[in-house]
Amino acid sequence: MTHVVPLIRTLQAAAPQTRLTWLVGKLEQKLVGDLPGVEFILFDKGKGREGMRATREALAGRRFDALLHMQVALRSNLLSLAVKADRRIGYDRARSKDLHGLFVNERIPARTGEHVLDAMASFIEPLGLKQTEVRWDIPIPAEAHAWAAEQLPGDTPTLLVSPMSSHTVRNWRVDRYAALIDHAMARGMRVALVGGPSPAERELADQILAAVKDAPMDLTGKDTLKRFMALLGRTSMILTPDSGPMHMANAAGTKVLGLHAASNPHRSGPYSDRRWCVDKYDAASRKFFGKPASEIPWGTKIEKAGVMDLVDVPAMVDRFEACADFLKIPLRG
Repeated sequence: MTHVVPLIRTLQAAAPQTRLTWLVGKLEQKLVGDLPGVEFILFDKGKGREGMRATREALAGRRFDALLHMQVALRSNLLSLAVKADRRIGYDRARSKDLHGLFVNERIPARTGEHVLDAMASFIEPLGLKQTEVRWDIPIPAEAHAWAAEQLPGDTPTLLVSPMSSHTVRNWRVDRYAALIDHAMARGMRVALVGGPSPAERELADQILAAVKDAPMDLTGKDTLKRFMALLGRTSMILTPDSGPMHMANAAGTKVLGLHAASNPHRSGPYSDRRWCVDKYDAASRKFFGKPASEIPWGTKIEKAGVMDLVDVPAMVDRFEACADFLKIPLRG
């Protein structure tokens, strides 16, 4: 969802009189639903057919000049039928799936080697526009800033650890999270565990807390998306696998210690700055496919059991130290 915000900003700057409507998911709305100048229509996928029906009713009787159809899943393709639009812009043939081509009448330029954010930005090219600036400026309410200040008071250099991805095979091993936390705390960093309220995230946090030498702060399940964005504003860096929090952190300008082996950081890593990521994607390709990453299709996910074991602790410690040096954080010891 954060990848779409720069596109919205570009459209608003280039065509300020254009009315923008964003068909958005329930969770995503909690983060971006207060962007100024945008109408949001909710699709609650958790409600199944009822959610589809409610969205169709909200769109009934309306017509748009253009639909930017940036999702290729079959459910999204079917939902797009509720949007009556003269121009229906979708992905090029190589990136289409689930009959996506049947639901569009124009396609974005066919390219490979792009970051996901750049691919989404290209949806405005058929409109005669081009994204030349990437800007987020996601609104954060005062309440969220106040809560974050209570959790992380002062200006102590802070490392957030967001250990879980929705694709659990992308998660690092518990003992390795614990080792990096121990290293950061020994060097004088304030460390806080963050995550959602799901039982799986609570379990992972508890396993990490049981494995560390000294317990970090535990904010798991205590924040909201807006509060998390406010926490990022008080944070030096974040350790996380390829996940939503990674991209939220990038949007907030927080340095990302990214864990990559199952996915290609040049396609789906932190957009603005990948210097602090450990990239074992090529090693994963060689191990599981017997060929370098340059010889497999762009965007291939290597979500194999044990793939994240390729990311070792010394490599991440090196990135942590390099990032701290870049930020001029006076580490202890």
